[in-house]
Amino acid sequence: MSIATCCVTGFQWAGTPSGGDNSNYPNVRLLADHYAREVDAIVFVPDFFDGEELPFEPVDKGRWQEVDIGGFMQRHGRDTSEPFIFECACALRKQYKIVEAVGFCYNGWAAFRLGAKEHGKPLLDRITVGHPSLLTKKDINEVAVPIQILDPELDPVYTVDLKTYTSQTLQQLNVSFDYQYFPGVEHACLVRGDPGKPGEHEAMIRGKNAAVNWLQQFCRRP
Repeated sequence: MSIATCCVTGFQWAGTPSGGDNSNYPNVRLLADHYAREVDAIVFVPDFFDGEELPFEPVDKGRWQEVDIGGFMQRHGRDTSEPFIFECACALRKQYKIVEAVGFCYNGWAAFRLGAKEHGKPLLDRITVGHPSLLTKKDINEVAVPIQILDPELDPVYTVDLKTYTSQTLQQLNVSFDYQYFPGVEHACLVRGDPGKPGEHEAMIRGKNAAVNWLQQFCRRP
């Protein structure tokens, strides 16, 4: 399934994220700061796109004719990114006793893959996934760690069929999961949080709180 334009439709939060990253898209890093403070965890926001970013102003203004999303995805598709994602998780697993992941949109499929049973001992202990893109039923079939799903109602990418399949399959796999439904809001709302869209800012806050509560159940630093 492709990535919808709403995945990258811009709304920039106020505030300056910690860390030395100079990305034009601060929202995810500001969200990571919340996780770090509220879960009391060390949070990393790795770059799996080799430093490439979509141009901020055209995205922010909705000038999609100036944005080559198709070319970006060809350069950074699943097959290209997965080895780097696994390498990152393996490095963190060697260094930390507990490793968890939160994956929105593009990184949703990656969180599923990192929690797959194929790894023997899972690379991650627990995952949170919000409005995943590029997800397949095979990804869902293979998940083997506790998982939280944050699911906006209006989502052309994480379809009703995939949502139903996820719920049914996780029960069959006997995997512990938490399912959070967000009525009236669309794909990407949980990282965009645009107060100009009805209910979206509230959904973003609720999603953040849900993820924090889920991660806190297992992530306790000594």
